[in-house]
Amino acid sequence: MNSNDILIRPEAEKDYRETENLVRESFWNVYRPGCSEHYVLHTLRNNPDFVKELDFVMEKGGRIIGQNMFMKTVINSDKGGDIPVLTMGPICIAPELKRKGYGKMLLDYSLEKAAALGYGAVLFEGNIDFYGKSGFDYASKFGIRYHDLPEDADSSFFLCKELKPGYLDGVTGVYQTPQGYYVDDSDVEEFDKKFPPKEKLKLPGQIFG
Repeated sequence: MNSNDILIRPEAEKDYRETENLVRESFWNVYRPGCSEHYVLHTLRNNPDFVKELDFVMEKGGRIIGQNMFMKTVINSDKGGDIPVLTMGPICIAPELKRKGYGKMLLDYSLEKAAALGYGAVLFEGNIDFYGKSGFDYASKFGIRYHDLPEDADSSFFLCKELKPGYLDGVTGVYQTPQGYYVDDSDVEEFDKKFPPKEKLKLPGQIFG
């Protein structure tokens, strides 16, 4: 991978549709027939918890090939009160360029910027095999539980990275996914009509019907 032709920069309003189409292409039929992530991104930009300073696109040769964004959220502490943290995503790389190192480059850059802005930790759902290479670990090791998840359920999807060493020392509690990530299927369907038609397929490994 030649990084000389790679540029990571803030997303601009003129990029919105191109970025949304990239997200759609990247997530289509991965977790469910079709996808909702492009609509989630579209709506989160207007959410008060959206961190505009941490909304990035990656260009290769002038074409947008990747994106990442962050939202503010909290851990409801077992001792009372809320601990401010970030969550992340959607994050994606163009399908034909996955597993070539671009995703890790974008992720590491984004995390460095989040740390520089003073945020303490990032929690989100992801695959430890990939995100562990950038310093994420199981959130359970930090004493953080995923909301609405039974105690005996598999929480290996729920990851955490401290941006400030020791930020979560002595903290136990329940992480809350920002409400903006929950969207109505009918709204997704209506939004998706603005994009070129694609076939929805039910495939092995999808986690949502």
